[in-house]
Amino acid sequence: MEELFQVGAITTTHGVKGEVKVFPTTDDVTRFKKLKQVILNTGKEQLTLNITQVKFFKNLVILKFKEYDNINDIIAFKGCPLYVTREQAVRCEEDEYFIADLMGLAVVSDQGEELGEISDVLSTGANDVYVVRGPGSQDLLLPAIKECILDVNMEERVMKVHIMPGLRE
Repeated sequence: MEELFQVGAITTTHGVKGEVKVFPTTDDVTRFKKLKQVILNTGKEQLTLNITQVKFFKNLVILKFKEYDNINDIIAFKGCPLYVTREQAVRCEEDEYFIADLMGLAVVSDQGEELGEISDVLSTGANDVYVVRGPGSQDLLLPAIKECILDVNMEERVMKVHIMPGLRE
């Protein structure tokens, strides 16, 4: 399972004192108010940065890091993703999972048929949809609803599902 979760990506600098604009990739943008640290992946290394200030502007978050006070020091980080550790991640409720943890999960029907693995999760307005990639077949789209998803065993990395009528067409 993943140990780091992406919460955003730096889009550009903000001002001259080392602030950055971040496009959030988290469901709850207000979580940045509680974050003390993030991990910046530069592509070459991972840097732990301490957040000293959080502001919100339109659909972006403006962050100030203790380690940087000048635009010239932070301009190279444009496009770099920001992560948090599993311990810093928002706690999942019962029957909720991180998308990163679902990827690659084996999917088996309640009839014992091996359907494939989860290759993607689509977020729709009503509910998520799990994309199951099977061997040599079309992707199977399963709605993340109780009538379809019967059991998720993260230790064994298996999801048991019921194929509702019409899902295979």
